[in-house]
Amino acid sequence: MNIIEILKAIVLGFVEGVTEFAPVSSTGHMVIVDDMWLQSEQFLTKYVANTFKVVIQLGSILAVVIIFKDRFLDLLGLKLKRRSGPTAQGEGRLKLTQVIVGLLPAGILGLLFEDYIDEHLFSTGTVLAGLVIGAIFMIAADKFRAKVPKVQTVDQITYKQALTVGLIQCFSLWPGFSRSGSTISGGVLLGMSHRAAADFTFIMAVPIMLGASLISLLKNWQYFTLDALPFFIAGFVSAFVFALISIRFFLKLINRVKLVPFAVYRIILAVIVYVVYF
Repeated sequence: MNIIEILKAIVLGFVEGVTEFAPVSSTGHMVIVDDMWLQSEQFLTKYVANTFKVVIQLGSILAVVIIFKDRFLDLLGLKLKRRSGPTAQGEGRLKLTQVIVGLLPAGILGLLFEDYIDEHLFSTGTVLAGLVIGAIFMIAADKFRAKVPKVQTVDQITYKQALTVGLIQCFSLWPGFSRSGSTISGGVLLGMSHRAAADFTFIMAVPIMLGASLISLLKNWQYFTLDALPFFIAGFVSAFVFALISIRFFLKLINRVKLVPFAVYRIILAVIVYVVYF
């Protein structure tokens, strides 16, 4: 393992950390990067490469847990004093059962069609389609959103809204569509502020991503070899640091810029990749 390979791990961690929770599809970016770069590494078999992707995803998950630590403690009933702030206002209070309701649709569908999705949908072509269709959905959400959102904070979300956002999240099973892109757009269409929809998206992301990552790690534990370990560690740390920075920046920005700029970026990216590949 040389310094160049470590630098590549850091770059890949950067791609994961910056894109995982922005509505631009981290899966789409990683599939594109995989085709262009990751598979060129001789020491990375297909299985080691897939394990590496799981490891850096765990770095991004850790960043969300740290940023929303008070919220997660509150959901688990372990928080003694509620923090004042944009996610802790209002008469209501987000409940763990609401998060579970939001998780169920995509969780069930993902388990039922996991093998089919892995076999048929993880390609550059399908990702490009997901990027463009998801971008159109995001633009439509901004166009038809309520001028004054009824739900200003995540504490005001109802069970019905949680379930509907969960159903919309099923679109994100198509690589390139984006989990955050689908759920934030769906939340906005349901009358949530962009920040409330983003907070709910990030909170829902942790258990479903953590569960999927741990299952994948258990299946591929044998690929944690001494040769690949520095590559894994560098990618994990990189993804964690860049996710920590990008999530904080995104949450401050989302209510001001809305979704259209991210949608435009997705379309431009899809066009560039299409020209390069096809």
